[in-house]
Amino acid sequence: MPHEGNIIQELTTDHREVEELFARIGKLPPGDSERKQLVDEVTIELVRHSVAEEQQLYPAVREHVSGGDALADKELADHSRVENLLKDLEQCQADDPRFDALVARLQAEVGEHVADEEQNLFAQLATSCSPHTLHELGEKVRTAKKLAPTRPHPSAPSTPPANTLLAPGVGLVDRIRDYVSGRGK
Repeated sequence: MPHEGNIIQELTTDHREVEELFARIGKLPPGDSERKQLVDEVTIELVRHSVAEEQQLYPAVREHVSGGDALADKELADHSRVENLLKDLEQCQADDPRFDALVARLQAEVGEHVADEEQNLFAQLATSCSPHTLHELGEKVRTAKKLAPTRPHPSAPSTPPANTLLAPGVGLVDRIRDYVSGRGK
């Protein structure tokens, strides 16, 4: 899918890509090693997406949307639950007895989060920001994803300025680890 446009289009494209990965996982039999490879891809996409949202989307929601602090705080709590599930999955192989249950929980959590963002948060942001602002935020999200970590780091800060300062360095280390291990190819 093309990555372009405003922040809402960009993040919605990410949502569809993750849904496609979950569908591919669901078509494989339990214990199939390809399921672990696909979960690694889901993890990479979700971590990059979450970091970009935490750096760009939620600060914009706090600034532009009425009641934005509460909305952003709820979304950050969702991210925390997802990141902990990703960390648990990172320790499992596809034949681990916990693997399928963790994938199912992850898919449910992500599905609820996506539905809430697309039906509620994005609509409010679209009416609160100019098209120009939304487009600029889309560019910033694409840049943030390029530098973001690719592995879950549940104890890392999720709000500015600390997350903006630390994420590129952690992302570099993660990408080196991925390159050396062949993860995400």
